[in-house]
Amino acid sequence: MPDIDLDFADRKLALKLVHHIPARIKNKKHNTGIYTHRVPVDPYNGYCTIDHKQADNIGYFKLDVLNVSIYKDIRDDDHLGQLLDKEPLWQLLEHKDFSDQVFHLNGHSELLKILKPQSVEQLAATLAIIRPAKRHLANETWQTIFKEVWTKPIGNEYYFKKSHAHSYAIACIVHINLICEQLGY
Repeated sequence: MPDIDLDFADRKLALKLVHHIPARIKNKKHNTGIYTHRVPVDPYNGYCTIDHKQADNIGYFKLDVLNVSIYKDIRDDDHLGQLLDKEPLWQLLEHKDFSDQVFHLNGHSELLKILKPQSVEQLAATLAIIRPAKRHLANETWQTIFKEVWTKPIGNEYYFKKSHAHSYAIACIVHINLICEQLGY
């Protein structure tokens, strides 16, 4: 089954609009996963009785409904378009005090100093390298990185698919430009 993530400025408001059953991960509630169709429900806690991986194998379709708080500061579609169209100040990512403010990049300032991404493609690859399966590429050239970063790992290590990484890279660019806008750059 495909992995579908839906991003919202406020997850709780979005979930009020649709009947759903929270997914289970091991013996507890999944933080983001929901089912919008019939699944077996534990009457005591209200979430699915089957672990999400087993449920996926059975054919149940899970959605991940995520909070992406950067959206709360976007005024309208035009504002989003302006933030998307503006080339970010890439060199700001080399400064820990700035990069630690950016969605999905916080805590990875050392990697950003090494890779120095300068495009959406490079930023997407950087986001992929943050994940365990591709971490070994951190000190490679961009040529080597692009040759290997999007190949599926042999093991079961967590990694970012290309489409997922590019989506998050674009969200990071929006966030970088939003932070700069708020700082008056």
